[in-house]
Amino acid sequence: MTMETLPKVLEVDEKSPEAKDLLPSQTASSLCISSRSESVWTTTPRSNWEIYRKPIVIMSVGGAILLFGVVITCLAYTLKLSKNNLSILKMVGPGFLSLGLMMLVCGLVWVPIIKKKQKHRQKSTFLRSLKSFFLTR
Repeated sequence: MTMETLPKVLEVDEKSPEAKDLLPSQTASSLCISSRSESVWTTTPRSNWEIYRKPIVIMSVGGAILLFGVVITCLAYTLKLSKNNLSILKMVGPGFLSLGLMMLVCGLVWVPIIKKKQKHRQKSTFLRSLKSFFLTR
């Protein structure tokens, strides 16, 4: 008996004014506003530090981890340690080497991507202003 009354209750709730108000707010444009990406409509200029901060931090941390991996690997092959400690250093050193190299390369690849994005954004604002200039006359 409750199974039959449940759909009727849902139908009544779907026709409520609150449900109608909530449906239009779930559009793609409202979802894009809540995303972390920068809006196309904001024209506030940003400094180079704000633009390149994340890749610089990733490259710095990656370089530090890479250097640490080099030091650990060199110590593993030059020091006379017990067999257990030596095997641990020989496993950990290359792990830090690969992690540091991966982070360094990710940061280095990120910089040209940001430059291309900035160039595209400049073109798009120029074309938008050009379009508005010709359409308003």
